[in-house]
Amino acid sequence: MSSKTKIVVLHLKELIYTGIFVILGILFVILLFIMFRSDKETPEETPEPPKTETESPDGEQTPIYQPGAYRSALYLDNETVEINLTVDETQIVSLTLLPLSDNISTMYPLLEPSFNAISEQICENQSLENITYADEAAYTSELLLEVIGDTLAKIQAP
Repeated sequence: MSSKTKIVVLHLKELIYTGIFVILGILFVILLFIMFRSDKETPEETPEPPKTETESPDGEQTPIYQPGAYRSALYLDNETVEINLTVDETQIVSLTLLPLSDNISTMYPLLEPSFNAISEQICENQSLENITYADEAAYTSELLLEVIGDTLAKIQAP
């Protein structure tokens, strides 16, 4: 009965590397699972468009907004741009862009002209629909419209 003794040499450095790769592999699989699973429980929320002006049967206009002046913040890099929105019960009175810092004016030169064009159209149409803007300022204009739309949705009359 002869048995040969086998000696296995394990290097600590190789064990540590293998352990790290196994942990990273498990984390990668978990990350993939989280990213690609379907969330059937929570459907995507789409913001409701702002209400339009309506009249009651007796000829009076029903309130659409809670009257007042509201501020919305738009975060660009490390700077904040504030939009002031003034409404009464039935219409959007004014939209103003609070003074921009020199950094914002320099880094985003299309912000102020885009806002001015959009605010004129919104006050004239009393709606965010059918707003036109220049192709070179499409991203800026869409970002501004999103912030204004979110604010209008929050201040609608109950």
